[in-house]
Amino acid sequence: MIVTYLPLLLFLAVFIVLLLGYPVALSLGGVAVIFALLGELSGTFDSTLLQALPSRMFGIMTNTTLIAVPLFVFMGVVLEKAKIAENLLLSMSDLFGTKRGGLAISVTLVGMLLAASTGIVGATVVTMGLLSLPSMLNKGYDKSLSTGIICATGTLGQIIPPSIALVLLGDVLSSAYQKAQLDMGIFSPKTISVGDLFLGAVVPGLLLVFLYIVYIISMAHLKPDAIPPGEGREDGQSLPQMLWRVLPDLFPPLLLIFIVLGSILGGFATPTEAAAVGAFGALLLAYSRKNLDFTGLKEVVLSTAQVTAMVFLILIGATIFSLVFRGFGGDELVESLFESLPGGVVGATLLVMVVIFLLGFILDFIEIIFVVVPIVGPILLAMGLDPVWLGVLIALNLQTSFLTPPFGFALFYLRGVAPAEVETRAIYKGVIPFIIIQLFLMILLALWPAIATWLPEQVYALR
Repeated sequence: MIVTYLPLLLFLAVFIVLLLGYPVALSLGGVAVIFALLGELSGTFDSTLLQALPSRMFGIMTNTTLIAVPLFVFMGVVLEKAKIAENLLLSMSDLFGTKRGGLAISVTLVGMLLAASTGIVGATVVTMGLLSLPSMLNKGYDKSLSTGIICATGTLGQIIPPSIALVLLGDVLSSAYQKAQLDMGIFSPKTISVGDLFLGAVVPGLLLVFLYIVYIISMAHLKPDAIPPGEGREDGQSLPQMLWRVLPDLFPPLLLIFIVLGSILGGFATPTEAAAVGAFGALLLAYSRKNLDFTGLKEVVLSTAQVTAMVFLILIGATIFSLVFRGFGGDELVESLFESLPGGVVGATLLVMVVIFLLGFILDFIEIIFVVVPIVGPILLAMGLDPVWLGVLIALNLQTSFLTPPFGFALFYLRGVAPAEVETRAIYKGVIPFIIIQLFLMILLALWPAIATWLPEQVYALR
């Protein structure tokens, strides 16, 4: 009986070690190795399975898709260090500042652009918290509304391409999709790429931003005390004059994002090639503005190396965990559990989404993607789910988890940079409407999968 549930005990042991505060990558690999040794001694594990580790490691090192990770991280850190986000926020505020709630709409749009340029939740939330929260509070915005907007827009990096989460999800789901088809006896399997996932995330991401703005406009009418009236444009400039004045701040980063995303979505470049173009373009943009010196460049390189090393070390630990988990028959156990659930594929999908949502309280998206998705992905895809739809739904789910009190990562990031007068209770209260909006979008996506699958189908029909 105990032997049957050894995979679940392995998962539980990793969970406990993580709660004790040990590093994620070492916890995944270390606990898995300990279980493998115990299994070898008790005759319940075949240690020859670990001979596949060298080839797995070599596969990680030679994976061209994963090269996009350090390049996109580099691009985002350069734009952050070069104060591109600060200039964008000021420009957007000038454009929308005449309307009630204009600053809040500006923060939302800048958050969307930052998500498309950095793809990292922590960086976006911290940057927006430092730049926009003091300004919103000084202009009389409600504390809860201000913090809710910043946290919600900061997490858009999970769903707006070119998201790092989507890059990693695309790579993992590609392997899971091929395994699912081989298990079904399909020996000429179809493939799914990171570009497919980017295409699938465009409409849900833009729809989410639209719903945020609708909420802000509604609050401006329903609770005018929470949102101050707009201010007149300085020097009485007209809208065309203001557009011309802010164009130098808006056009270059927008052009860079358009080139990166357009080349991927149009099929002209792979995500890795587009990421290289984005990294080089970000450097040119920073150099043209003369706000990134040699010291700043060293900080960019160091930060990129730290994030990249973390991602790949977690991936190595997750690979060891996955091998040992499967060696104990974990994939068969999970499959049997799913088959015994009421509701079939709907019940299995709902259970996976709940588990991922809860794990999002204690694990970063990288660990969840590398540990959970390879286990449940092939089983769900073998049940007939569309891989693009599943990937977008997982990304939205993680985004919602990172917003949810009391453990949401975005809340911790903002708490770290928010002024002392902003209570933690206000932050928790502020994100609730946005959590409801995201749950609403997830329900829409579940009912109408075409929200995620329509655009990829149309693009492929044109190619």
